[in-house]
Amino acid sequence: MPARDETRRTDSGIQIEPVYGPAALASWDPDVKLGEPGRYPYTRGVHPEMYRRRLWTMRQYAGFGTAEATNDRFKFLLEHGQTGLSCAFDLPTQMGYDSDHPRAEGEVGKVGVAIDSLADMRLLLDGLPLDEVTTSMTINATAAILLLLYELVAEERGLSAASLGGTIQNDILKEYIARGTYIYPPRPSMRLVVDTFAYCKERLPRWNTISISGYHIREAGSTAVQEVAFTLADAIAYVEAALEAGLALDEFAPRLSFFFNAHNNLFEEVAKFRAARRLWARIMTERFSAKDERSKMLRFHTQTGGSTLTAQQPDNNIVRVTLQALAAVLGGTQSLHTNGFDEALGLPTERAAKLALRTQQIIGYESGVADTVDPLAGSYYLETLTDEVERAALAYLERIDEMGGAVAAIESRFLQGEIEAAAYAYAKAVDDAEKVVVGVNRFADEEVEPVEVFPVDPELQRAQVRRLEKVRAERDADAVARALEDVRAAARGTQNLLVPMKEALRRMATLGEVSDALRAEWGVYRPAG
Repeated sequence: MPARDETRRTDSGIQIEPVYGPAALASWDPDVKLGEPGRYPYTRGVHPEMYRRRLWTMRQYAGFGTAEATNDRFKFLLEHGQTGLSCAFDLPTQMGYDSDHPRAEGEVGKVGVAIDSLADMRLLLDGLPLDEVTTSMTINATAAILLLLYELVAEERGLSAASLGGTIQNDILKEYIARGTYIYPPRPSMRLVVDTFAYCKERLPRWNTISISGYHIREAGSTAVQEVAFTLADAIAYVEAALEAGLALDEFAPRLSFFFNAHNNLFEEVAKFRAARRLWARIMTERFSAKDERSKMLRFHTQTGGSTLTAQQPDNNIVRVTLQALAAVLGGTQSLHTNGFDEALGLPTERAAKLALRTQQIIGYESGVADTVDPLAGSYYLETLTDEVERAALAYLERIDEMGGAVAAIESRFLQGEIEAAAYAYAKAVDDAEKVVVGVNRFADEEVEPVEVFPVDPELQRAQVRRLEKVRAERDADAVARALEDVRAAARGTQNLLVPMKEALRRMATLGEVSDALRAEWGVYRPAG
């Protein structure tokens, strides 16, 4: 009888030894690898006191239906202790289509809130203390438009743009890699990202101009190592594009932020966050010669893994989300969203959203993980795993550099191919029961218990279209037409695009109309093959 293979590996394929001891770190220099919390290379966190000083921002993701409905959910979450807002937008909004566009049919308000114009943004933000709470907006191809609408609402209330804090995702490269909500080709899209960097430097100095996202790369099926490597490759491309546009590194780099996933392999996830922080500090120091320490700090938001949730036995997702949230906290996240246990079935119900928030609060206030900084530091296993994740991610980065960088690697479909291969390998392991998913391929129930599912109102799209029609009927159509022509002229030239875009939106041009002005000049992206 052949010997049983006892080899164990992480989800990234890193081999795990049966036991770790001092020999694992015999030649290991803690001053180089670890340092102190809040100091280079930031392995142990970006702040000296981390959660002893202040807990991470509890930023529950919300957004569905109309602006009014999402506004109600925001207020519900704030009343129950949420400390930051995070907004999801529907697919038409993400793709630059108004709610009455033929391609919007059946998608209005489904996976996020519908925002067509300044009128909708006013309703979305009604009664919210914009100068007291930070707002994260998960939006990419139309990120600049949503940011400008946010700024316009604040101005109408008499708030200074300098008082506004928050984040726009604005990470278009990962859309080509993993998610698909792109509009324009990569290179003009990169111009729009860089113009946003420059605009915010002058107008919104507290705003995080981009959230470079590994989350969706992981959701598409990547490994933890690929998530780190491809996210940092994208970040390098954004830094290089901004430098080529004449921006000074230490003027824009401190406002770069990151967004990572958290999966079930607790120790690999913690190692992933620590390795990413150390890698970025070294890249910014050694490759780009950053002088401002803030430019070297990888600050990140985490969301628990949506793709890990199961429709079977959905209560099990409460445990998965708790483990994932714990990994993010042990890894030193700056803000966190915990998924609702019912999200494999639909949008989170109010009950699920509240329980997800309570999960964070129990970890923060009852578990003791916030009492000391980086409580797992020095673990033989964790430090070895951190080194292995860093080594494997660096090998990917060197390969991407050889191809000419992230944009070239996207255009050649290298990154997409690597993710597809990893996703296939994982799915096969689950199908073959080599990878256990409790309630799916082991410990399954024959009977399925009914679960409350968030209702979607079919009247929603009709009401949204009626509001859009009212906006168009009441605005100065000639002024809008002139403003949109200014947007097209800027797209042909070198002016910062956000300046004419803001004026068009102030005149009540719609999101779709501004996007169409750019489509007319830049075209739309059609991936090869």
